Amino acid sequence: MKHTPLDFSGVTTYPIATRKNKMNVKDDFAQPVRSGMTVSDLLAAMPNQLGAQALNRIIDAVVAARAKGKPVVMAMGGHVIKCGLQPVLKSLIEADVITAVALNGAGSIHDFEIALIGATSEDVGVVLHAGNFGMAEETGAQINAALKEGVAKGLGHGESLGRMILERELPYREQSLLATCAKKGIPITVHVAVGTDITHQHPSADGAVIGAASYTDFQIFTSVVSQLGDGGVYLNIGSAVLLPEVFLKALSIAQNLGHHVDHFTTANFDMQQHYRPLTNVVKRPTSGKSHGYTVTGHHEIMIPLLAAGILDRIA
Repeated sequence: MKHTPLDFSGVTTYPIATRKNKMNVKDDFAQPVRSGMTVSDLLAAMPNQLGAQALNRIIDAVVAARAKGKPVVMAMGGHVIKCGLQPVLKSLIEADVITAVALNGAGSIHDFEIALIGATSEDVGVVLHAGNFGMAEETGAQINAALKEGVAKGLGHGESLGRMILERELPYREQSLLATCAKKGIPITVHVAVGTDITHQHPSADGAVIGAASYTDFQIFTSVVSQLGDGGVYLNIGSAVLLPEVFLKALSIAQNLGHHVDHFTTANFDMQQHYRPLTNVVKRPTSGKSHGYTVTGHHEIMIPLLAAGILDRIA
């Protein structure tokens, strides 16, 4: 079929002054950047748009939660821990900003190895085909022993490891997030899927103990989530699957038991945005009066910036 060019002469237009715009110079433009700026100055100078806007709103929510005495929960995947961010996170804990921490199994393993030898993160590709990946004796033996001892006392996974690190006075315990939380007395929960962690392949692994320790932590974590309503903040950092799923189930249980969990803030920090964090952290839980945000970037850059912004603002 042959088409005749359409005549555009009848197209209607409107004055630009009547149009609603998403960006304007007065409210949204960045401010000049100068040497010697404080962190607060830098954050205030960022454009009031997209990621910068989200970051500033998250900082505001955390500061408001702290002032109101509401929970600020930080849930993290293993990559955050093996990036060496513990000193940054420790500064937030010691400032009474972070009130609870949740890790997956990998995060707890990296943190324990740092406490033990001051190093972590083996080269998987080099050792995998030799059958040596994850077979470090001390990691599996000591973590599994700590869980066995902790479960006998009714402790969860995270507190069992944190106490063990402190009691054995491991050489680099001051760098350990597990030890910091145990010493400070704030919940640090570890949520594992059996078979995902190198400690599960160790001869000393006991599935019943691993399950009991993680289940206790799930109950503790759910208690924390039940208190998020009316001003709390939940931050998911670098966990694409496990912790977003755990959070969603904990939130469902809390609501089922009659806890009011609404009007809170969630955020997902990651190098790329994945389905489960977007759905189970940012969108579904905030469908009422809550707010969800996303910040995309490297943890080793974004988390220090987040922490500095919070500490600068509360100061």
